[in-house]
Amino acid sequence: MESHDDGCNMLFWLIAAALTLAVAGLLVMALMRARAASDREPAHDVQVYRDQLREVERDLARGVVTEDEAGRVRVEISRRLLEADKAASGAGAPGTAPRTLSLAAAGGIALVLVGGALGLYAVIGAPGYSDLPLKTRIALADAARADRPGQAEAEEQAAAGLPSVPQASPEFLALMDRLRAAVAESPDDLQGQELLARNEARLGNFSASHLAQARVIELKGDAAIADDYGTLADLMVLAAGGYVSPEAEAALTRALELEPRNGPARYYTGLLHAQTGRPDLAFRVWRALLAESRPDAPWVPPIEAQIRQMAQLAGERYVPPRPPATPTGPGPSAADMAAAAEMSAEDREAMIRGMVDGLAERLADEGGPPQDWARLIGALGVLGETERAGAIWAEAQEVFADAPQAVEAIRQAARNAGVAE
Repeated sequence: MESHDDGCNMLFWLIAAALTLAVAGLLVMALMRARAASDREPAHDVQVYRDQLREVERDLARGVVTEDEAGRVRVEISRRLLEADKAASGAGAPGTAPRTLSLAAAGGIALVLVGGALGLYAVIGAPGYSDLPLKTRIALADAARADRPGQAEAEEQAAAGLPSVPQASPEFLALMDRLRAAVAESPDDLQGQELLARNEARLGNFSASHLAQARVIELKGDAAIADDYGTLADLMVLAAGGYVSPEAEAALTRALELEPRNGPARYYTGLLHAQTGRPDLAFRVWRALLAESRPDAPWVPPIEAQIRQMAQLAGERYVPPRPPATPTGPGPSAADMAAAAEMSAEDREAMIRGMVDGLAERLADEGGPPQDWARLIGALGVLGETERAGAIWAEAQEVFADAPQAVEAIRQAARNAGVAE
């Protein structure tokens, strides 16, 4: 492999040197041609004027011109001949100096071109660095990911750059001192640890906050849910100034094991890939998450701010989805259904059908997140319109064909409506 790389490097330098010398040669040739042309001009003028003098004598012999006219013409041509002869003499024997100067200038141009090109490449290029195959780049990214700094080191490096948090009131600070003391005395108090994690974060003490959150997970044991691990990862990333450490990655992995569609965990997983040289994976994760998320999800703005760059780095064509129009209504919610229970049967059915039809029309015209499709299918199931619910379910599978997580989210509503297995 090393000999192959050496051969590639040698071939690169040979080609680069040949191209540079070729360009320098063309410039020198152009300069010398211009010099040769300028040397030939005076000699050519001398010959022209001598020919004109002979032509005057022939015209006089044939009687075309008078002696006086021929005399005047001879004087003018002779004057021009003397000037041309003088110019030709200046480009002649003493003219070796201008030719030498031209050669020196040509050599200087070649030297500057070759030396400047090599110097510029040495500064902004990568001498001796061969092209990397995709497999090699992926391996290097994996190695960098495995060797990246841990949480403690990252927090130490990020401490100076963390944004300042508004100073809390003296009363709140006093309560925090009491809370810390109480938790220190009773470290197994789950509620106390939860309060400590939440309120340390409010003060911007993210390091202390994620330590308390880790204790919360430890106390919950198997009862810890995906949000617990997602919160832990979030606090670690905040404490490290936006960096996803190996410890935060472990928390994200566990959160996704418990809930594969967890939004914060998926966002930070994409950020991890972006930070470890895998923009291709970051783009895939964020594109799928963006397609499945409501516009007001907290991770949508940071994804939208970064996904175009990830797409460019990954060599992907990306067209941002059309911004959703202001919805005419979210469809029947649990509160709507509860309010409908107090109406008469006719009024209740009319209200539900109106909201269902409005939601169906909006999704048909503008589209919407998976949650709205699931809500529509569920509402149609409640109304007993299973055939229509089945058609909406089939359409949703086509709309989200590139987002399997979104399809799975809608599938549960389709099962409840009796139109999916």
